[in-house]
Amino acid sequence: MGQKSTALQNAIEKVVATPEMKHASLGICVLDAKTGAVIAEHDKFRSLIPASTLKVVTTATAIGVLGAEYKYTTTLAYDGTLENGVLDGNLYLQGTGDPTLGSDQMEGGKDLTAILSSFGDAVEQAGIQEIKGYIIGDGSYFETAVNGKSWPWYDLGNYYGAGVSGLNIHENLYYLTFQQGGNLSTPPTILGVRPSIPYLTFENELKTAGAKSGDNAYIFGAPYTYHRFIRGSLPLGTGEFTIKGSVPNSAYWSAYLFHNYLRAQTTVQVGNLVSTQGQLKREGRAQEADRTPIYSHYSPTLKEIVYRANKKSVNLYCESMLKMMGQKKEAEGSTEAGVKVVQNFWESRGVNLDGWVMEDGSGLSPKNTITAHQMATMLSKISKDETLYATIYPSLSGAGAVRSKSGSMERVRCYVGYVKTKSGKLLSFALLGNNFLGKSSVMRKHWKALMKTMESL
Repeated sequence: MGQKSTALQNAIEKVVATPEMKHASLGICVLDAKTGAVIAEHDKFRSLIPASTLKVVTTATAIGVLGAEYKYTTTLAYDGTLENGVLDGNLYLQGTGDPTLGSDQMEGGKDLTAILSSFGDAVEQAGIQEIKGYIIGDGSYFETAVNGKSWPWYDLGNYYGAGVSGLNIHENLYYLTFQQGGNLSTPPTILGVRPSIPYLTFENELKTAGAKSGDNAYIFGAPYTYHRFIRGSLPLGTGEFTIKGSVPNSAYWSAYLFHNYLRAQTTVQVGNLVSTQGQLKREGRAQEADRTPIYSHYSPTLKEIVYRANKKSVNLYCESMLKMMGQKKEAEGSTEAGVKVVQNFWESRGVNLDGWVMEDGSGLSPKNTITAHQMATMLSKISKDETLYATIYPSLSGAGAVRSKSGSMERVRCYVGYVKTKSGKLLSFALLGNNFLGKSSVMRKHWKALMKTMESL
């Protein structure tokens, strides 16, 4: 193979002609991954919203720029003087953007209890018995803008809309548990939040819906603000139901959690002084003295982080990678700097980025655009780079002949990835669908059928 496939092209045209595609924008491109030759296509240069398929671009670039074995570092340090066990100064949790710190879901990492224990042990082993200053969460390694500038309002308060700081913890999410309503006229009631978050308050406007209605609850709230509205519905029932929300300020929360741990689980004496590096600077109380490091925590390898980022479509991980690339290559831990690095990376590898717009690293912004040809070409180039392919291919979902990354939001359903054909060829493909009619599940069936056709070639 290497020439166009009539069978696949015919299958594509049948999908394009279905009623639900009457008003849709579709971009389809299937390439021979080895040669880059087009096998079949439809409107392959059309700029379309990729949703979470953009994660493949971000994660592959991160491996290329930072390296598969790269690890984030979080440092525990102090300033001031330490004499006779008394620290006349501040204790800092100093981050470099590790999105896995204290995660309860990342394999190979330490969960929240374990990481706080490690930090607590380090304080005691350093001979610190009393802290007269602040416990400070320092997230200044990245910009203060934690969320994407064009992320939808209805995403920001939910766990998948959690912003990324230079200091993250517990994936910047909390669990909010409700008592379900026993009948349609009884609304769900809040039972509690874990881990605890200071100052966080809720306006609970949830309703009870049918027993099989599922989770339709959304948390509304902006970063750095602590009042949240909960709207939508939860299903009828007699048990408990838990949803996940985004933490307003992860740097402050990190310091708060560590402060509470020191008080409850160690003999170290601490006051009530908890803050962030940014807050102290604004109040004119920040100490500029050199810090003395006493402990460093290292994340799992970037290869391991990429695996979960793509398998589970974790937005936070990809946003952190994007800003880290900006910090390492442009000396600026911002989304804008990270996008510049990604653009340079692919242009240097011969990818024409006309029509390409990157607003974030995760694909959550509806303003991201990419063409099917660009995506399929990037995947082709990944397949020819041993280091990139060894990380990206296993991180895609599926088994056997088809490996793919999906992406979806309202009226957007996309798949990108690889197919190993019956004749032994490797294809790279991008199936991008925007503004189709009907349910997303119908679009999914069409795309899956095309992947089956690719496999048979």
